[in-house]
Amino acid sequence: MNFNFQALLLLSKYNDKTVNIDLESNLSNIENAYEMFGMWEKSLVRLAHYQDRILNTMTPAVYYTKGLNLINNIIHCYGLSLQYGCEYIYQSMPKMLSVWLDFGSDFNRDLKKKNNKTSLYLVERKKTFIKMTKLIEGFMLKLPTFMFLTAFSQITSRICHPLEECFKTLTDIIVKCILDYPNHSLWMLMTLHKSPFTVRVSRFNSILKHSKLVKVKTLLFQFMELFENLSELCNTSPQNAPVGVKFPLQKIAKNLPRLLTNGYFSNIMVPAQKFRTLVLPRINSNRNTKHNPFPDDLVYIHGIKDEVYIYSSLQKPKRIIILGSDGNEYPMMCKPKDDIRIDSRLMEFNNIVNMYLKRDPEARDRNLFIKTYSVVPMILDCGLIELVQNVVTLRSVILNCYEAIGIKVSKSTLQGLVCNIKDSLEKKRSVFINKAIPNHPPVFRNWYLKEFPSPGEWYIARSEFTRTTAVISIVGYILGLGDRHGENILLDSTNGGVVHVDFNCLFNRGEKFEWPERVPFRMTHNMVDAMGTGGLEGMLSSACEITNRVMRSHTEQLVSVLKPFLYDPLVMWTGRDTIADENSEMANDQAKEHLNNIEMRLQGYVRANLKNSSMPLSVAGQTRKLIEEAISVDNLCQMYIGWSAFL
Repeated sequence: MNFNFQALLLLSKYNDKTVNIDLESNLSNIENAYEMFGMWEKSLVRLAHYQDRILNTMTPAVYYTKGLNLINNIIHCYGLSLQYGCEYIYQSMPKMLSVWLDFGSDFNRDLKKKNNKTSLYLVERKKTFIKMTKLIEGFMLKLPTFMFLTAFSQITSRICHPLEECFKTLTDIIVKCILDYPNHSLWMLMTLHKSPFTVRVSRFNSILKHSKLVKVKTLLFQFMELFENLSELCNTSPQNAPVGVKFPLQKIAKNLPRLLTNGYFSNIMVPAQKFRTLVLPRINSNRNTKHNPFPDDLVYIHGIKDEVYIYSSLQKPKRIIILGSDGNEYPMMCKPKDDIRIDSRLMEFNNIVNMYLKRDPEARDRNLFIKTYSVVPMILDCGLIELVQNVVTLRSVILNCYEAIGIKVSKSTLQGLVCNIKDSLEKKRSVFINKAIPNHPPVFRNWYLKEFPSPGEWYIARSEFTRTTAVISIVGYILGLGDRHGENILLDSTNGGVVHVDFNCLFNRGEKFEWPERVPFRMTHNMVDAMGTGGLEGMLSSACEITNRVMRSHTEQLVSVLKPFLYDPLVMWTGRDTIADENSEMANDQAKEHLNNIEMRLQGYVRANLKNSSMPLSVAGQTRKLIEEAISVDNLCQMYIGWSAFL
């Protein structure tokens, strides 16, 4: 391998960060590196990324002349890079698709307006769009199918694209994925079958009627039946149904057990996370299309246990148990009256973060990861969530620890800790320091001593808690994840690690609550207590820094993954009480703001007191500042009482 081109790439990266030369001059370094060694994934990705940056700085007049040639080259470079490797696939694939689809949306919008400023370039833009579409179609034939599965959510979210050419090509990609990986594709695609928007349903039905899908016609039909029955089960609320106890499933869902045991039911995969996780090739070459992205032997739905458990919470979700062809039981939660598409997207993102952590030597040595689970949206307001077994809520564990030493946390006790939102900071601080903390001493360590009695088990469990807490804290901060109260944090009673659930509160939405959230993540005195004598130093800070460093070193890839999610017309990121417009294809100001905040955090800025810092910090500096903000008494005393900053 010629090392001169690597030096040129490093020089271009250095010039980019230090702004030593202008964009166009720096581009020549990357182009020279590409000419020296164009058959390398990294050089192609770097060239495409830099050309994209130059494109975004162009004025409309320059964009519609010189930029049209550049935009085709961007797609060509991203697509070609995927033929030489998939180290940067989570940057290349979503960007390649986004550039093409967004260009088509812009062109269609201006085609309808036909104003003087843009109509002059419509002919040239039409030619450019045709070339772009041909490039995408060419890469669809050349690249292994599993590569498109990495962006399948993005692809399905754009099936309402206003241009017929885009929809046709998207359909061809989806059909290819269904034929090669039917189970994995259909568990994601069937989410669209009951959309409230007629255009989306029409496009979905058009895809299923594709001539090539005749060979899987039975599987498609049975997937539809399964989704219909599961959706009905989710939203069924029988009167006088027992809550908190098991009772026969037949009483509320007669058709579902019959469907799964009629003898004609196809091999439909159990939608567990371990079967849905895509594994990329270890080598940096994908010319060998025989790579199996799902190495675990698939387990199929063999039946369903004739029992259901209804939880006592407001929405009354139900627990069912799917019987696998391997003889194991797979518990699932049927969650009604809740749009879980956001959770599904975040699980995809967390899996990508896990992949980068696994590639990093320091993170791998410490086994840093986020515990993920399968989330399957059914229709707009319900879905299936894989239940993580052997877990208890953080709140229940701490309350049990208090009861064991004679401290009872009652409503009357909490009433004495409630301040008015308009009270001064001094009063809130006084109540927190003089009442809340003294009445609720740190006891969380006792749970680890009880559950893991031997010294070796205790140390491993405590380490698992510390490291998993560190990872989700940093990732959560980058995404602006809030509402981390004690019911949304689960503890694995088998190894001591943490599992976070309910990702409704994203992108600093918590700052807009009646009681704005002040802390970057949950790090209360009880959590610090469970980390041992080292507390916040040592293992926690080290794991936080490593996670932060890994995420910052993959900023371009992570932003490329998040961008199509944020602009996803299927999902509104402001909350679950809003619905996206069915033809929403264009970027919006709120999505831009979210993306800008994420990029700033990945650059080292710290968001404190509801605003970003003026200067970026180093990895260590940013991590230290975040921990300081998380344990700050002034921040904790201003949290809503239900968040339980005293636990």
